[in-house]
Amino acid sequence: MESFNLLLISLIVLVPSVVCASSYKIPAIYTFGDSILDAGNNRFNKNCSAQADFPPYGSSFFHQPTGRFTNGRTVVDFLSQFLGIDIQEPYLEAEMGVANGSRKAYPSNGINFASGGSGVLPQTNKDLGVIPIQDQVQQFQTLVNENKLDKKLVQKSLFLFESGSNDIFNYYNPFTGPTNLDPEAYVQAMLTQVKQFIDQIYSLGARRIVIIALGPVGCVPARMLLPGGRTDRCFGRINHIVKKYNAGLEGLVKDTPITHPGAIGVYGEVYKAVQEFRSMPKRYGFFNITGACCGDGTLRGLVQCGKDSYKVCENPNQFLFWDFFHPSEHTYELVSKALWAGKQSRVRPINLRTLASISV
Repeated sequence: MESFNLLLISLIVLVPSVVCASSYKIPAIYTFGDSILDAGNNRFNKNCSAQADFPPYGSSFFHQPTGRFTNGRTVVDFLSQFLGIDIQEPYLEAEMGVANGSRKAYPSNGINFASGGSGVLPQTNKDLGVIPIQDQVQQFQTLVNENKLDKKLVQKSLFLFESGSNDIFNYYNPFTGPTNLDPEAYVQAMLTQVKQFIDQIYSLGARRIVIIALGPVGCVPARMLLPGGRTDRCFGRINHIVKKYNAGLEGLVKDTPITHPGAIGVYGEVYKAVQEFRSMPKRYGFFNITGACCGDGTLRGLVQCGKDSYKVCENPNQFLFWDFFHPSEHTYELVSKALWAGKQSRVRPINLRTLASISV
C-alpha cells in the first residue's frame, strides 16, 4: 500500500496543473447509481413511476425535461465537459436506438445506467419500477459479454458510482415498510452490495473506479415528509447513518489496489463539501440552503416539483436544492469542480483530473 501511495504522489508531482482536453486518457464514462446521476433512463421505462420528464425539470440548461432530476446538468455531465467528451445517453435510450436501427452501435463515449429512485439494496423502491444497481450492472455485463462494447475502450474508461441515499431515507420512512435490521447491520448490508458492484465491474474491465460519497441526506427538504422532520435543523439520525456508510465506502476505495490489482479507486468526499456550502452560503453563491427552489409545502419539501400546485423560484442556482430531494445545477457544478481538481479533503487519493492524465 505504501508503494502505491508513493507512486500516486509521484504522478501528482509529474502531472502538470493544466492539461489540454485532447491529452486526457479517458474516452468514455460509464455511470451507475440513482437520481443524482440519472440522465433519463426512467423516462424510457414505461413501468417506472419515479419520473422527472415534465417541466420545469431541465429548464435552466436543456430548456426542456430530459429525465434528469434537476434544473440542468448533473455531476457526470460536468465531468464529461471537463474531459472534452459528449454527454452520455441513458442506456435505455441507446438500447432503443440500436433496436430500431436509428443507430448502428452503442455509443463510444460511455453509457449512463443510473436510475432515479434506485438503491444499492435490490428491494429499495422496487414498487416504483426503478432499476436497481444489480440490474444496471447486468445491463452493462450483457453488452460486454455480447461484444457490443470495445473491451479496450472499457479499460480506459471512467466508472462512476453514487447510490445509497434512497436506501437510507427509506430506512426512516414508515411508509416504505419496516426492516428487521438495526442501523449498523443495515449499513453493512448496503456495503456488501457495493463491494459486489466493484467486484463485478472490475471483472468486466473497469480500472478507473470513482465512488462518490452521499451528501447530508438528512438535510434535504423532503425530511419534512418524515415523522420528526424539523425546519430548523437537519434530520440527525439520517446523517449519522450516512456518515457510517460513507466511511465504509472510503474503506472499499482504500482496499482497491490490494483487492483489485491494476485498478485505481477514487473517493469523492461530497458530504463535507456540501456541509461547507451550507456553512458559508454566500461564498458559494447560495441565497437559500434549506428549502427547495421548486415544490410546495413546508420548505417546498412536501410535493415534488412539477406536481399539483407547485411553486418555483426565479433564480434556481441561488438554491442549494432544486427540488425536495435533489441539488440544483449550481450545486452539482461546485461538486464536479471539487471532484475534478480538488484537494485531498474533497477527493482522494488523487483528483479526477490527475486520474484522467495517467495511464492505468
